[in-house]
Amino acid sequence: MFVIFRYPCRQVFRSLLMQYLDRYTPEQARRHDLKPGITGWAQVNGRNAISWEDKFKLDVWYVDNWSVWLDVKIILMTVVKVLRRDGISAKGEATMEEFMGHN
Repeated sequence: MFVIFRYPCRQVFRSLLMQYLDRYTPEQARRHDLKPGITGWAQVNGRNAISWEDKFKLDVWYVDNWSVWLDVKIILMTVVKVLRRDGISAKGEATMEEFMGHN
């Protein structure tokens, strides 16, 4: 398991991710080119307060631009986001609306 990446790798989310796999476009599926971690670029740039489309764009950007320094930046940004409780829920949702595919 990596510390940084796109989506949480806790067992609770594994079944959810499996449910979504056939809904991804080929570009969106690139988010799985790296192993999951406990935080990521999409999490520190909006988490549940941004659209699925934006999450996928951020995830793919991370895949294309990965570096140790980017990971350090994400860790630092994660600490700030957690302390501020930013992006926890989408507007009108407890967490995030269901991903229905091809956003």
